[in-house]
Amino acid sequence: MVSRPVISYWILPIISGLVWLGMLLGMLLSWIIDDHGRHYSTMASTADIAYISNIGADRLRPLFIAGCVLTSVFLDLSFVAERWLRHRGRLIPNSSVGEKILAGLTIAFALVGTIGLICLSIFQTGKHKRLHYTFLFLFIAGYMISAIFICWEYQRLGIKHREHKMLRISYWVKLIFVIVELALCVVFAVCSKTRNQNPAAVFEWIISFIFSFYVFSFVIDLYPAVRTKSPDARYPKPSPRETDHDDSISNESRSNFTRPDMEMA
Repeated sequence: MVSRPVISYWILPIISGLVWLGMLLGMLLSWIIDDHGRHYSTMASTADIAYISNIGADRLRPLFIAGCVLTSVFLDLSFVAERWLRHRGRLIPNSSVGEKILAGLTIAFALVGTIGLICLSIFQTGKHKRLHYTFLFLFIAGYMISAIFICWEYQRLGIKHREHKMLRISYWVKLIFVIVELALCVVFAVCSKTRNQNPAAVFEWIISFIFSFYVFSFVIDLYPAVRTKSPDARYPKPSPRETDHDDSISNESRSNFTRPDMEMA
């Protein structure tokens, strides 16, 4: 009996999430314990709570840049791995052009988020304030839109493969992330616009910590590939006739999938 490999592609989001979480905790604890909550020169005069970028613009700048780069690179590798595994039949394959387009848009906007995250860590908030906020917007918008597209893709996959409950679980986890983060981002933007610096800083930390759970959610998507390393265990590619049938799924079926009280057959 051949044993399955324990380590597989699911390790990519684990590395990404741990790097991001470790970076945030390291910066926050360093500001509280080592710096005793001091007021940085890049902070507003009315602010008592440091933004992540305030800490990242000081002596922990190398940690901030390295953490953002590694997080985004391994997260993007998770997106690419998920797409490649579906193409190879290691995961449930996309069976329509629409699903493939959604997968492509997911990766494209994730790359936009990556550019924003890496660049905001490089362009310090004190010296390049306008650029820093521009890249912050690209980071948030890029990954949020990417999450919306992957939710859409998983909804379509879940309709066609109701027997695979992990698709439904992943869909709801990511949808909850989108809703919660969008609400928090609105509050953060309002607080920033009205110059309520301390609440804005608190919401920025909350948004950032929740982002790590979104990263970890890709373990749900990639872990099933552990069972399909053997060619005999892989999913067959859909035929053109099946693809045409999948594209004609009724709106009623779609609405059934999105109802949390529905059980998969």
